[in-house]
Amino acid sequence: MQEAIKEIIVATKNAGKVAEFKVALSGLPYTVLSLADLGSFPEAPENGVTFSENACSKAEFYARLTGKLCLADDSGLEVDYLKGEPGVYSARYAGEHAGDEDNNKKLLDNLIGVPSEKRLGRFRCVLALANAEKILLTTEGAVEGVILSEPRGDQGFGYDPLFLVPELDRTLAEMSHEEKNAISHRGRAIRELAKKLAALEK
Repeated sequence: MQEAIKEIIVATKNAGKVAEFKVALSGLPYTVLSLADLGSFPEAPENGVTFSENACSKAEFYARLTGKLCLADDSGLEVDYLKGEPGVYSARYAGEHAGDEDNNKKLLDNLIGVPSEKRLGRFRCVLALANAEKILLTTEGAVEGVILSEPRGDQGFGYDPLFLVPELDRTLAEMSHEEKNAISHRGRAIRELAKKLAALEK
């Protein structure tokens, strides 16, 4: 398996995500490419009820289409008071074509009157690496926080302005890109992925 791994296709068209993976895996003997580097592909179905199911299905879907090693992720926000919502529906919480503002409004509406000590939640990310036959490995990362009652900060995207990291007393939207990556759910999952891939090389 060590010799077979030459290229890793990141199953996204998001250039920022691809850049993160390139940096994290730069010390390893893999070339990191994106789907956009290979041409045009259909959207992978996301019918899972967990982040792991969606990440694995996307990785396998594109691995079979490309015939290459593929890496996919799924991530989102889980709020304990809302029994894990919005979860896998984080990007479309307020509807299929909802934007960040719509999703944030629905989240705040669902937490009206809920005290801060009950507004706990986390961002979670699962990464899955697959070849055309199977899932080779998965990793997970999470960052714990509190959902504010109003947004703070103008960095980041999605629910970042509402997500306070208590030990830093800042929202993810009040952090620089580098600060956020150092503690974020995706950053942690990517670093764990790099460790597991490095172990395969030994």
